[in-house]
Amino acid sequence: MQSDCGHSSSTTALVVASKGGDNEALGFLLLRYRGYLLMLAHRFLSEQLRRRIDPADIVQVTFLEAKRDLHAFRGQTPAEFAGWLRGMLKNNVASALSHHVMTQKRSTKKEVHAGGGEGDASSRQNWIAQLPGGKTSPSGIAVREEAVLAMMNALHELPETQAEAIRLRYMEGLPLKEIVERMGKSETAVAGLLKRGLKKLRAILDTDSNPWWSK
Repeated sequence: MQSDCGHSSSTTALVVASKGGDNEALGFLLLRYRGYLLMLAHRFLSEQLRRRIDPADIVQVTFLEAKRDLHAFRGQTPAEFAGWLRGMLKNNVASALSHHVMTQKRSTKKEVHAGGGEGDASSRQNWIAQLPGGKTSPSGIAVREEAVLAMMNALHELPETQAEAIRLRYMEGLPLKEIVERMGKSETAVAGLLKRGLKKLRAILDTDSNPWWSK
């Protein structure tokens, strides 16, 4: 099927086109939710577990399942699609944890010490690559990585809806209208989430040096 949808299409249009069998639209749609799923995967996994279970891998498995099982999605809106993806992601996190526990039981005498942070660094790089301007100079990437990590850690302390509104506005730079569409909430509700989330984040982060606050 020839797609008329692209990066500039509304998320609702991409949902409709994807359900109609447009594989290209589905690809664009999943890309829009990659940051959301990465954020959730980081929330669901402790820092210690992220050294051994890459959140980006769990997101990739979720995408493959979404492509395979799209026929089972009965919703119509971006918010419903996000909820459907979230459910699959949680199941995949649980499966990864179960596999990790069984692996640990089979190798109780083999504790990992050296190089434990490499997987976590890889996850951060995967996260950064999804953000606007993520591919820049080495020094710029280093600064951005530090800011992203600080933001992710701070987002963990917020309710999920506040964290998602903040991520969409300040990490993806989306306008209020698009955030409203993706989250399936009113402008007033989204504005409230941003206001409450910002208040708490400003108490946690050094907002003067964070690259997203000026957007």
